[in-house]
Amino acid sequence: MDELPPIVTLTLNPSVDVTYDVDTLVEDRKVHAVAYRYDPGGNGINVARALARLRVPAHACFVAAGEVGQLLRRLLRRQVENAHALWVDGETRINVTLEQQLPRAQYEVIGVGPRLDAAALQRMAKQVERLAGRGYAVLTGSLPPGLAADTYPRLAAALAARGVRLVFDMQGDALRGVLPMRPYLIKPNRYELEQLVGHPMATLDQVCDAARALVADGAMHVCVSLGADGALLAHPGGVLRGRAPEVAVRSSVGAGDSMLAGLVASLVRGDTIEHALRLGLACGSGTAAQPGTELFDAAELDALLARTEVHAA
Repeated sequence: MDELPPIVTLTLNPSVDVTYDVDTLVEDRKVHAVAYRYDPGGNGINVARALARLRVPAHACFVAAGEVGQLLRRLLRRQVENAHALWVDGETRINVTLEQQLPRAQYEVIGVGPRLDAAALQRMAKQVERLAGRGYAVLTGSLPPGLAADTYPRLAAALAARGVRLVFDMQGDALRGVLPMRPYLIKPNRYELEQLVGHPMATLDQVCDAARALVADGAMHVCVSLGADGALLAHPGGVLRGRAPEVAVRSSVGAGDSMLAGLVASLVRGDTIEHALRLGLACGSGTAAQPGTELFDAAELDALLARTEVHAA
C-alpha cells in the first residue's frame, strides 16, 4: 500500500469513559456493578482509535488536564501510536455509562471538562495545521467551557486555507458554519439534516434530495445516518443507500464515530464509494455489538461486511 496522507483528529473536550454493568438500578439503594470498563473517550479520540483498528494511522490531538488527563493519555497510547496532548489547567472530565440489564436500558452522565482559553486554542490549532499538512483533519465533538460557538468554523477556515481536506461530524450552527469551506465529508443524522435545511423530511426521497443539494453546494461527500434504516451517502456521482448488518445491540456509544472512521479510512485509501459506505456501516454495527465504550473488533469486520447491503438510492 502506498503511504497514506496524514490524518489528524481533534478532540477539544475529551474524557475518560467509564461503563458499569448493573442488574437493576434501585432508587436510594446501593447497587453493585457486575462488570466495568474504562476507555479513552471523546468523538475525535474514538475516530482515531477506530482508524488504528483499520490499520490507518492518525494523529490524535486532544486537550488534557490533571490526574484524569494523565490516565487518558496512558489509555490512549495503548491504542493510538501518535497521541498529542495539549496540557491545560483543571481536570479532564469523566463520563459514566450505566448499562442496566433488567429492564434493558442505557443511562449516560456527561462530565464537565476544563476551560480552554483563546491562547490554548491557538496552540492546538497550530499543532493540527502542522501535523495535517495537506492531508485530512477530522473535527468533531463538543466544545469545552470557555470557547465561542463559532470555534469550529474559524478552525475550519484556517485549515481549508492551507489545503487541508475537512471531515466534520457536528450539528446546528457549527455544521452550518463549516459548509462554506467545501468539506470533504460531513456526517449528519436525519434529524441534524432536518435542522440544517430548516424543515422535517417525511420521505427518504426528501432526504436524498437534501443530501444531493449539499453536494451541489460544495460538500464532496454527505453521509446521512438513518438509525435502524442504515445510511445514505451522497457524492458527485449520485446517492447510495446502505443497510447495516443486524447485531445484538449492547451499547450505542462510539457507533457513529466508528462509522465515520470506516468512511474516512476507505476514502483515504482510494476504495470505491460503495466500499466506503459498506465499511462505515460494518464498523458502526460492530461497535454497537460491543459492551460500554469498547469499539468494534477488527477480526469480525469481514463477516459484518458480507452482511452489509449497498445499492443506488
